[in-house]
Amino acid sequence: MDRFTLKPMSKDAVPSALAKAERYRLLNEPGEAESICLDILEIDPQNEDALVMLLLALTDQFPHDSSSKTVSRANELAASLGTPYDRAYYAGIIRERRAKAILQRDRFGAATVAVEWLREAMSCYERAESVRPAHNDDSLLRWNACARLLMELPEPVPDLHEPEPLQLE
Repeated sequence: MDRFTLKPMSKDAVPSALAKAERYRLLNEPGEAESICLDILEIDPQNEDALVMLLLALTDQFPHDSSSKTVSRANELAASLGTPYDRAYYAGIIRERRAKAILQRDRFGAATVAVEWLREAMSCYERAESVRPAHNDDSLLRWNACARLLMELPEPVPDLHEPEPLQLE
């Protein structure tokens, strides 16, 4: 495999690069947005906008790649954010999007697994709500979206830990 030395971007191009990354996300090309964010973070490792955009680009990829590696990368980014609100809010976003990706696959037991991810998301949103900035109800809106989704899901089948004995007549 060829190894290349990546070309660094100029620091004054960061705002336009962030706008371009957002456009790629909106065009459903999260891999392109991820690449741009990585270039920004090479020259400005603490750029919060690029960290958030990268986290969102990773979660955009969950329907196609929800490997534990991708989820871990997103969680690491959330943990690196500067405020307790952002850390909790984006941790919730990761869990909510993971749940939705699981539901899209429509596999046996998906609803049961998704419920756990949604409950974790709601817990994160509650933490964010407790430290949210004034006039910022984003965490409440996300919590409500999760609650509505949970109310639409079928009741999970209880997991029987021990098989019931056969009753012969």
